[in-house]
Amino acid sequence: MTPAPQAVAGIPPASSVSSLSSAWWQGSSGSSPGAEPLGRLLSDRPLLGWSDHRARWGPLPAIDPARLIRQVDAAGIRGRGGAGFPTARKLAAVAAAAGRRRLPAVVLVNGCEGDPTSTKDAVLIGRSPHLVIDGALAVAAAVRADRALLAVHPGPTASALAAALAQRSDASAVVDVVVVPPRYIASEATALVRFLDTGDARPAGRLTPVWERGAGGRPTLVLNAETVAEVALLARFGADWFAAVGAQDEPGTALVTVIGAVPRPGVLEVPIGASVRAILRAAGAADPSWVLVGGLAGRWVDVRRAGDIVFSTAGLAGVGAAFGVGSLVVLPPGGCVLDETARILRHHADAGARQCGPCMFGLPAIAADVAALAAGERAALDRLHRRLPMIDGRGACGHPDGAVALAASALRTLTGSEREHLALHLTARRCSAPAPVVPLGGSFAGGLPAGFSAGSSGGSSGGASGGSSGGGPR
Repeated sequence: MTPAPQAVAGIPPASSVSSLSSAWWQGSSGSSPGAEPLGRLLSDRPLLGWSDHRARWGPLPAIDPARLIRQVDAAGIRGRGGAGFPTARKLAAVAAAAGRRRLPAVVLVNGCEGDPTSTKDAVLIGRSPHLVIDGALAVAAAVRADRALLAVHPGPTASALAAALAQRSDASAVVDVVVVPPRYIASEATALVRFLDTGDARPAGRLTPVWERGAGGRPTLVLNAETVAEVALLARFGADWFAAVGAQDEPGTALVTVIGAVPRPGVLEVPIGASVRAILRAAGAADPSWVLVGGLAGRWVDVRRAGDIVFSTAGLAGVGAAFGVGSLVVLPPGGCVLDETARILRHHADAGARQCGPCMFGLPAIAADVAALAAGERAALDRLHRRLPMIDGRGACGHPDGAVALAASALRTLTGSEREHLALHLTARRCSAPAPVVPLGGSFAGGLPAGFSAGSSGGSSGGASGGSSGGGPR
């Protein structure tokens, strides 16, 4: 008998979620009115019990490995942990390596969210843990893995997954929850593998890809929690159903964390191809300007000047940005890109594993340069232009690259449309910006701040801003 579902501390109540209207649908995804409301990944109420989950979605069908990989390819599902790599290519590579080496693969679902601007996976796991477990089992079958590991930070997400697993008896592979240290860099893919093998949660370098030789020396598939949840739905309903929502060239939905200077911070499920302005309006941001898109390794975008940006891989690339960890951090009026970037780069320098020169020396140097620029040192600009290309692509993992990308984005902004603001720093040595809003700590790791909302419209009430994944990590 399936136990009655229990509330999980830190997860928003069902009353905080509302349905998406057909007006939003037509305005942001191009779908006709009357299409099914969103609520694919985020249901209108938590589905914590296995019986509730099966009543909503039905049982997970038997998986034909080759067919599922073709479906994932046809649906165009991309990773939602930061890099946006095509999921079908990952599945095919791990399946081929497992067959070639005659070893069962390992599946590693990353729900850590080391980047403090994102809480989408915490919301997803807290509301629909069985959907994530279904996805882990589906991809395990696709790559012929005999083990699936659900990696999360300590806290409510780990508790939600453990409680869900205790209700089930359908596992076709061994499924376990792995609690990872709540550090930014610990959720990078090779760091997770290294932690499983040695207990050391630091990146293992780029020499041997984990899909070839990962956990225990076996081919390892690392996918984000949101990604496997998408696969769980695709396995049930097929590519045509999946493509009924979203952009024509990139179907489906995405979970977006909207925080910062917004009245209703939270996690929204939106159609891919939705207008960024519409997403921000759903969180109560009437006329925002500067937004950090994609997390602490993201890019600065002036949505007021950039026009009607589409939230898709191609649409964000058109303004020099990317999905990243699926977060939008809105600066308040008068917010300072330079001050915020200086804080974030200091965090990057402190969070590094210090295993390579770019991490040990490069990140502290560019963090100091940006801080010096904010304090009015003109020569720091020339140093940054010299140093950033020397660091990019030379680290043992992607962490330094993410910091360089953020710094380069800030420099383009400060020497372009914000050059008058930069001149204010260089002459007055400061500006009159309000308090910073980009979260840096791990205070929400494994859970959610009180009052944080979740839903498919963003129209619910919310409270404090905040978040807890990583552009470099993840």
